[in-house]
Amino acid sequence: MTVRERLEALRQEMKKRNIGAYLVTMADFHHSEYVGDYFMEVRYISGFTGTNATVVVTEKEAGLWTDGRYFIQANKELEGTTVKLYKMAVEGEPTVNEFLEEKLPEGMNIGFDGRCIMESQARELERIASAKNGKLSGSEDLIDLFWEDRPAMAKSEIWELKKEFSGVTVEEKLTWLRGEMKKQSAQGHILSSLCDIAWVLNMRADDIPSVPVFLSFLYVTDQACTLYVQEDALKAETRNYLEENHIAIRPYDSVYEDMAKVSEKNILFDPNETSMRMVRSLPEGVHFAEDANPSTYQKAIKNPVEIENTKKAHVEDAVAMIHFLYWLDQNKEKKSMQNDGPLTEIEASDYLADLRAKAPDFIELSFETIAAYGPNAAMMHYEPTREKYSAIQPKSFLLVDSGGTYMSGTTDITRTITMGPLTDEEKHAYTTVLRSNLRLAAAHFPDGCVGQNLDILARGPVWDEGLDYRCGTGHGVGHISNVHEGPNAFRWKVPDRGRAWVLKPGMITTNEPGLYVEDGYGIRIENELLCVEDQKTEYGQFYKFETLTYVPIDLRPVIVEELTYLEKKTLNEYHAMVFDTMKEYFTGDELEWLRQATREI
Repeated sequence: MTVRERLEALRQEMKKRNIGAYLVTMADFHHSEYVGDYFMEVRYISGFTGTNATVVVTEKEAGLWTDGRYFIQANKELEGTTVKLYKMAVEGEPTVNEFLEEKLPEGMNIGFDGRCIMESQARELERIASAKNGKLSGSEDLIDLFWEDRPAMAKSEIWELKKEFSGVTVEEKLTWLRGEMKKQSAQGHILSSLCDIAWVLNMRADDIPSVPVFLSFLYVTDQACTLYVQEDALKAETRNYLEENHIAIRPYDSVYEDMAKVSEKNILFDPNETSMRMVRSLPEGVHFAEDANPSTYQKAIKNPVEIENTKKAHVEDAVAMIHFLYWLDQNKEKKSMQNDGPLTEIEASDYLADLRAKAPDFIELSFETIAAYGPNAAMMHYEPTREKYSAIQPKSFLLVDSGGTYMSGTTDITRTITMGPLTDEEKHAYTTVLRSNLRLAAAHFPDGCVGQNLDILARGPVWDEGLDYRCGTGHGVGHISNVHEGPNAFRWKVPDRGRAWVLKPGMITTNEPGLYVEDGYGIRIENELLCVEDQKTEYGQFYKFETLTYVPIDLRPVIVEELTYLEKKTLNEYHAMVFDTMKEYFTGDELEWLRQATREI
């Protein structure tokens, strides 16, 4: 079926149920950022392959909403589908809710799969439907009715993350969690977030590509803990581990039925992370303690064992990256390893993946590598594929955004690499992005600051040019978990629903400003920053950042005269640290290359 035929099939099902607008979200039952193939309904119904989007289908129209990382990509992928792109956070573009308020016919319903729409969003949709004398229709997944070749739901083997890597036992975490529940007078706590569940239980799997988690729900009370999971994924050793920690096992799909029978009267859940179906399965008379999952904030504050392991992961990752950068630099003619043509993005991506896989503790890539040459790099989340990639020419930039998950931690790094002669515009843009990165890395700030307080440090040099980048400056990074982990982040806009999270020692956040020129180039420089204690003065406790990424930043495009004294000092100190940390892993020509790549300017 083509996208147009799929849209028509959906409209036929909508008509049978008096549904005037149907929402399809890039989500699973757990509000995961990345999802497995079973949940790729947005891709199926629209043809869009990005990782963040919502589709709304009405009788006559279909729209797709996505963020600035994907505007260029979406324009290309939606061509000819009749699905219209709506750009999120762009002046003059309606939001999903504004579109529904205008387009929902009087007396008709808003439909969706109630397992994939979170309770907070459902309440907004309910308000819109009620204003048109309609209601919500969330009991069916309509796309499932005609998606004949739908992939199976993922089910990978689940394993225990030992204390030598987690730092804290599951018994200790559950004791802490129950203490947090008590503070809110909650007798029960529903956890739907897969990363939170994996963190609480010290367990990992591979149900989502590049995110080592497993499809599950967790229900915790003062006396009991029940894991809802696909039981075939549990080997005997893991069952014993759960039994030893007094964690009961129930079938994954039975959670809604069980929630309808709970006896606890005050239930803690995060309305932004718990589905409408889950919440509305609870018995009448239950009181809600609505707040963020306590584990969401706690897991972002890495303990000493996690921090030490994460540094080891970054060393392993840097070995691969430095081998890769040396290889690119030595391959002066940029020749393909497979034929007489030029080197390609997919070859570069494969070569880097092979280098990472050689690390003793390597598990998997933390996301699909973005190896984007020239204009492709203007699409922030472009990925080369076997079917679609570009040759790397001996000019301009190659942007490589990549990372790995190791038994010791998770990494994320971007380098923009000179492939040949550059224009003055490219050099100036690169230097501006570098200045942005260095300013944030050098920050000193008092306790109580949130990401919004610091984002201006990175965005300042870009804003001075009247430019911007349509994404955050940085995101939290999970520990052997999702490479994008909240709640800590650097962004200038106040987040949805007004939540802002104080930065604390132990939090790891990326520092990745950039500039993106459509049909021209994309530039991004990304390191990971660990929040650590700084001095304490009469004005309180101050914090600063320790950079965890040990890979040279390309100096060839830098216009040194545009850097301030402090920016040069920060860059030189960073490169001295990189060389001192990594020199023991290289010899001969590679060591000399590393010395030159980290030279003082």
